[in-house]
Amino acid sequence: MGSVKDLEVIKKPTKNNMGVGRFHFSDRYSVFDWGGMPDQIKGKGAALCLMGAYCFEKLEEKSIKTHYRGLVAENGKVVTFKQLEKPSNVMEFNLVNVFRPKTHKEHGKLKYDYSMFTPNLKNYLIPLEIMYRNGLPEGSSVFKRLAQGKVTLKELGLDHYPKPGEKLAKPIFDVSTKLEETDRYVTWGEAQKIAGLMKDEVEQVKDVLSKVNDVISKIAANAGLLNEDGKIELGFDDERMLIIVDVVGTLDECRFTYKGLHVSKEIARQFYRKTDWYGDVEEAKKRADMEGMKDWRKLCKSSPPKLDPRLRIIIGEMYMAATNELTKSRIFDVPRLADVVKKYQDYASMN
Repeated sequence: MGSVKDLEVIKKPTKNNMGVGRFHFSDRYSVFDWGGMPDQIKGKGAALCLMGAYCFEKLEEKSIKTHYRGLVAENGKVVTFKQLEKPSNVMEFNLVNVFRPKTHKEHGKLKYDYSMFTPNLKNYLIPLEIMYRNGLPEGSSVFKRLAQGKVTLKELGLDHYPKPGEKLAKPIFDVSTKLEETDRYVTWGEAQKIAGLMKDEVEQVKDVLSKVNDVISKIAANAGLLNEDGKIELGFDDERMLIIVDVVGTLDECRFTYKGLHVSKEIARQFYRKTDWYGDVEEAKKRADMEGMKDWRKLCKSSPPKLDPRLRIIIGEMYMAATNELTKSRIFDVPRLADVVKKYQDYASMN
């Protein structure tokens, strides 16, 4: 069970062969690495599943390899997006091995051992989250990292200090860890060592990221959305060929905006940034890092509150309306995305 979707293993992967798995997308949501939050967002699970399936199929049309096999219909058959008659929250895919790095303490700090990832390994999840940034909207982690001195303008390929809302002439390619307690941004050199990549494979990763960015940006543009940034996860198949895994192109994986307003999970993040709980989360993460503790959540002084009920409904409608627009289908019976965004604007102006 994950924070937002559950994994069903149909056939286990072996050392040399991929298995088969199914994601059951739930209405749960997660922010700031907390895991499942105290309430749920109606319609979110099916919306994410269908959005992701549509994007996977568009990537496959461009000969970009993914682990996607299809959607599971009501009758149990695996079908394409176009063949689906009713919304589904179940996606089938080829399953690779997940090898988790071992942990140990060094000078009071928690360290991760990635030595099992070598250029000879096949059929595994690459332990990285790989990101593109086409713009830097308000809430982008880049501003926080620059302010804390965790990254330099040069490392980001910028020649000036950016402003919130700035569009980039050239996308920034960013990378972080995937299988640690808290995602940690790393350089591309560190990423290469962590994941056991050859130098040319790092360039292949960037090439795949660039192609995904192009495809998702076009899908978003057709829905009147701007693809500000997004993340992908990659694996190696049983021939050590790169494949896109997990899910892509959804409101959880991407930060879309509509006429400058967020249409993504960022809306929930913004709500929680105003709570006392968010301050406790930041403090707990700092303490855990200093004390070399694995689970920072145990140090958090409070638990997250529920979303405002009105906002929760708006976010659910936004996920479903965005799915309708992105896939050019009328899957969910909800208002048009422009009307849902207006609803959110009215809500935000009063709160």
